[in-house]
Amino acid sequence: MRNEFTAIIERDGEWYISYCAEIPGANGQGKTKNECLQSLSEAIELILEDQREDSFRGIPDEAISEMVAVG
Repeated sequence: MRNEFTAIIERDGEWYISYCAEIPGANGQGKTKNECLQSLSEAIELILEDQREDSFRGIPDEAISEMVAVG
């Protein structure tokens, strides 16, 4: 498993709009499909970064923290 997510893309007039069902609140838009996907990718990155920072608040200083790789 890599860091891949499903983009749901729709056409809204001259714009493409997208969202990611796996990441609540992740939305993108663009005049082209590629712009829309790039916008969504940036939104996902910001949301995951924010969630990661939030998850470390309140962890005791004596707790051990290590990285784990998935897939």
